[in-house]
Amino acid sequence: MPETALAVVADHPSALAPLAEQARNYARQAKAANTRRAYRAAWEDFAAWCAERGTEALPATPALVGLYLTDRAATHKVASLRLRLVAIRQAHTLAGHRLDSTAPEIAEVLKGIIRTRGTAPAKKEAAVTEVVRDALRELAKDPGLRALRDRALLLLGFAAALRRSELVALERADIVFSRDGLMVTLRRAKTDQEGKGAELGIPFGTTALTCPVRTLQAWLDAAGIKAGPLFVGINKAGRRGTEPLSDKAVALVVKAAVTAAGYNAKVYSGHSLRSGFATSAARAGVPEAHIQIQTRHKSLPVLRGYIRRGSLFNDNAAAKVGL
Repeated sequence: MPETALAVVADHPSALAPLAEQARNYARQAKAANTRRAYRAAWEDFAAWCAERGTEALPATPALVGLYLTDRAATHKVASLRLRLVAIRQAHTLAGHRLDSTAPEIAEVLKGIIRTRGTAPAKKEAAVTEVVRDALRELAKDPGLRALRDRALLLLGFAAALRRSELVALERADIVFSRDGLMVTLRRAKTDQEGKGAELGIPFGTTALTCPVRTLQAWLDAAGIKAGPLFVGINKAGRRGTEPLSDKAVALVVKAAVTAAGYNAKVYSGHSLRSGFATSAARAGVPEAHIQIQTRHKSLPVLRGYIRRGSLFNDNAAAKVGL
């Protein structure tokens, strides 16, 4: 909650106390659930670090925060340090304190860490069309319900360029089959914090093995899913549950599938389906604007990162200089 709102509540505690709690609830919902969890974990880490050293976490001095970042720089990436700094600053704001993250004790320390460590993220491999096809071919050898679910999950995640959280949040009511394919309705997405939603069209595939429409229909029919979560757990006896998969389960499905196809699971993640779609589309010469419609990227530089990686060997200048 902003400092101004906290000040108003302090001036009129009795009249505005109920509204203050409602305002806090709205403020908590301003960030996506995954973001809130990340901030909470980051703040708890800082608080525990302070407790171990016999000092108060709230309010903290810039010098103390700088020392914390210095200590964590030995084991954490720059992106993680930045997230921790944001979480610490927000915790101070919500408690009515001000932490100046531009103070030299913080800003200069972070700048030195960045200069020393660098900021380039370790990118996971994109699960491009060939990788997905190989994984599907291996899964198709298993007649079980789990393998059918995993095939549907891989195909829908890839064809719709879905984030893990979007994939596991889908329900049967969000899917409409038609003679043209299927329409997927996303109720809320990472870049759609206002909850406007989005609709995506998924056409039929060229073969039964790689068709997201027919495979998803087969999964729904076999599992008897008529309502509720689209992708649910399967127990050891091969019977489906009712609870939706977690976003972490998507990564496990991807890793298991690519491993079965002979690829190194360590370089793939749940995000590999989304990046794989963008990369494959770029390689196929799909216009950037059309890729963006499916991926729903708000930031073109982020999307172009995928496109550039997918096009490194297309019209490559080094191939035309006579080597």
